[in-house]
Amino acid sequence: MLRRTLVALTLAVLASTASAQPPKGIPITVYKSPTCGCCAKWVEHLRANGFNPTVHEMPDVSPIKIELGVTDRLRSCHTAKVEGYVIEGHVPADAIQKMLRDKPAIVGLAVPGMPMGSPGMEGASASRYDIIAFRKDGQTSVFESR
Repeated sequence: MLRRTLVALTLAVLASTASAQPPKGIPITVYKSPTCGCCAKWVEHLRANGFNPTVHEMPDVSPIKIELGVTDRLRSCHTAKVEGYVIEGHVPADAIQKMLRDKPAIVGLAVPGMPMGSPGMEGASASRYDIIAFRKDGQTSVFESR
């Protein structure tokens, strides 16, 4: 009887330890509309590429964009925060990872609008688009072109 109790307790401790471990992947917080399909596809793109998104669905993401300094010309349909940086729109996961590795002195990255071919906007055709780095003073530069 004592042996069974010890085995049961050991298994219970192992199970609770396994479930207490944090999820794998880079934590990222995403703000999006509950009805936007391309936003949901972008979140799946993040999950498939090493991120662990926490999603906040809200009917109007504009207040978050204003709070985080995303200007009108940089806006897209969803906004995210990762390690102190802002991500606006359909920014590819590998570009976010590069930014996190290099740690540039920027507020964040944006893919303005919803260009076809960007993550979450895949389809029969693809457009060239720029990933824009933006700074607190409003300056922007091309981080990458795709």
